Amino acid sequence: MILGLWYRPVDVFDEARDRSAWSAAVLLCLISGGIGIVSVGPFRAQWAANHTAALQLAGMAEAGVLLASLGLGAVTHAIARTLGGNGRFAPTASLFVVVFWVTDLPRLLIAAWLPTSSTFVQAATWTTWGFGYFLAVLLIRGQHHLPTRKAATAVSVQMLAALALLKLGPVQ
Repeated sequence: MILGLWYRPVDVFDEARDRSAWSAAVLLCLISGGIGIVSVGPFRAQWAANHTAALQLAGMAEAGVLLASLGLGAVTHAIARTLGGNGRFAPTASLFVVVFWVTDLPRLLIAAWLPTSSTFVQAATWTTWGFGYFLAVLLIRGQHHLPTRKAATAVSVQMLAALALLKLGPVQ
């Protein structure tokens, strides 16, 4: 399913219409969160000073990433239902988390090795965000049987928040 989202997303969404993908969502949250955590300077400094404290910090950060991801999926579902959608919670929320992290994983891998201010990382940020937005609109359109415009509206708030908070990082 994870690789299928890159090559045949509509087919994957059709197959997963009535099934949740919680295991894939949690797995991708843990992998992406782990990559994001170990690639930042404060974690590396903490690791050099105290391994135990660094692992505790990583565990708390992973829990935060998981809860934030689930929150984004729940809000997406709630907005889609408010706009007239009729999809179920579990498939919508879990697949939204999968879409979000599947599309963000390449950026995380690049940002782990290059500075986040580099042009290549910024280009990857905008490219993966755009692809994620496109896939999320397809997901909501299919799960909730909404027109494309309403599906894009349902996804917009979360994707803009994710872009500002997770992908672009703090303003310096």
